Amino acid sequence: MPNLIFLCLTITICLSIFHTNFLVQSLTSSSDIEALKAFKASIKPSSISPSSCIASWNFTIDPCSVPRRTHFICGFTCTIDSTHINQITLDPASYSGSLTPLISQLTQLITLDLSDNNFFGPIPSSISSLSNLKTLTLRSNSFSGSIPLSITSLKSLESIDFSHNSLSGSLPNSLNSLTNIHRIDLSFNKLTGSIPKLPPNLLELAIKNNLLSGPLQKTTFDGSNQLEVVELSENTLTGTIESWFLLLPSLQQVNLANNSFTGIQISKPARGGGSNLVALNLGFNRIQGYAPVNLAAYPLLSFLSIRHNSLRGNIPLEYGNIKSIKRLFLDGNFLVGKPPPGLLATGATVSGSLGDNCLQVCPVSSQMCATAQKPNSVCKRAYRGKS
Repeated sequence: MPNLIFLCLTITICLSIFHTNFLVQSLTSSSDIEALKAFKASIKPSSISPSSCIASWNFTIDPCSVPRRTHFICGFTCTIDSTHINQITLDPASYSGSLTPLISQLTQLITLDLSDNNFFGPIPSSISSLSNLKTLTLRSNSFSGSIPLSITSLKSLESIDFSHNSLSGSLPNSLNSLTNIHRIDLSFNKLTGSIPKLPPNLLELAIKNNLLSGPLQKTTFDGSNQLEVVELSENTLTGTIESWFLLLPSLQQVNLANNSFTGIQISKPARGGGSNLVALNLGFNRIQGYAPVNLAAYPLLSFLSIRHNSLRGNIPLEYGNIKSIKRLFLDGNFLVGKPPPGLLATGATVSGSLGDNCLQVCPVSSQMCATAQKPNSVCKRAYRGKS
């Protein structure tokens, strides 16, 4: 009998210790658990493969309990005190479903990354409740509808990536209120209209392959003194690319190819101020006039493409003296005369193309001239009536 009493006491103590440990290590807030349950419930069960992260989300245990050997093994992390979810980063497992509005209950969330899955439907406006969110990545899904205006209240945001979805409508006018954001990528959607005023601390802007229209407005870029990368290719932007744009102080890479720009004005960088511009792509537009001489004054310019436009006249001699240039594409225009000697000289390090123009002398022995020039009849027709 004493042994039996001792055994009972031992079991009671062990159960008490286990229960105490479970309470200490299982403190996830009820609202976070409710949000995680709703998140999983909004995903089609047929799209949850047995080996995926979400398949392990079994609510028979606390999500933030440790160790998690068989349940809640991946897809999220918890705060240090195990009371809240602070990150959801899903595996690319082809999950299909919508993003539940109850995501707003995860108030300590810093990162939300659902990239490379099959989420669809609208981005819920309730996402504005995630006041601590720094990284919002919905890349490569099938989200549709407009970008919710409420997203501009996320003052902690540092990065937005909504690229490769089916979002439509215009960009929020109050985008510049996101004062901490450094990177915006909205490429490969169906966004329309013009670009509103940009946030002051933005480093990278990518809205490639959308339906943006109208000219580049100076008011859009006022105060964008830290902007380094602008990727706006494959839209329907129009008008003249004015000199102020390329003189933005931190600008390094610009891609405006495949739009409908008709003109370009280039001013030399200020003396002593220089320019950080390294790459400029203006190919496949409708730019008319002469090749801009002042581009030769940009000291770091390594890549330049103005291919397939309607440029006329001679290639500026200064283009042969750009020491930094490595790749130059002027093909597909109506340029005449002889190429600058510096582009074809023995030992020249420039690659690219001067073909499909109206050049009278462009030796096929040079890689730059490998593509044939336009027929004389085409060139004569292009210059008929032109001074």
